[in-house]
Amino acid sequence: MIAKHKIMDTEYHSLYAKQISTIKRERYNYKTEEYESLDGYEKRLFKLDTLLKKRKFLHALVFNRLFFWKKPLFRVSGVNYRRYRLYVGNFHSDRKDLHSLFYQLREASSNDILELVINSDGGSITEGQQFFNLIKEKFYNRTTAYLDNHGYSMGAVMFCMAEKRVVYPYSELMFHNYSSVARGKGGDIKMKMEHKDKHLTKFRHDMVVKQGFLSQEEFEQLLIGKDFWMDCQELCRRGIATHVMVNGEEIEADEYLKELEA
Repeated sequence: MIAKHKIMDTEYHSLYAKQISTIKRERYNYKTEEYESLDGYEKRLFKLDTLLKKRKFLHALVFNRLFFWKKPLFRVSGVNYRRYRLYVGNFHSDRKDLHSLFYQLREASSNDILELVINSDGGSITEGQQFFNLIKEKFYNRTTAYLDNHGYSMGAVMFCMAEKRVVYPYSELMFHNYSSVARGKGGDIKMKMEHKDKHLTKFRHDMVVKQGFLSQEEFEQLLIGKDFWMDCQELCRRGIATHVMVNGEEIEADEYLKELEA
């Protein structure tokens, strides 16, 4: 059941208007006493939360879509800010929907913060680079990523974009080389792939080698096909994870490893 404070202080934005009509067609028992006590806006959030708990609906809306929550205005030490929370699944979004998301995020002020909640098998590298550009432009040093519960391929790279990176005891991450297709005249394909490979290799090198997450030798192995799978402890040892969520508390990664060894 959704917590009362989440109903009251969260504004929900769906990138897919069609999903709203889908919600209305679903036939689940959400009309509890708590539901009846809410107003119209709160009822919509309560109903959505109930539906998202259904396995089929969760797969349809979350794992294959991007969802965006915008918190209301907060005030800390005299500074006003908003917290934007983005749920990242497998992303191959329609361009107009992605543009709508970026438009809203680019409205952020210099004090606002961004949270990425990642449970992703990956997606388009181009879209991932757009998120990278957005973070550097609008949320520089104000981005936190939660690996809930896995990040593969581009999902792993997106996790590395944040300054603060929080994992859970059973989180997992995987780096591998990119996949691509091309069509056209032979010469055009050759030039395009050579350029693309050089461009994407540099991008991924900057994301994982320059930050110390993979060694140069490991990166070269990645380029020829090796996959790198990591669990929570490995993420902490490599510095990919900065914190671990344990029993409702964020523990620094080094402290978490010490507790495991004790």
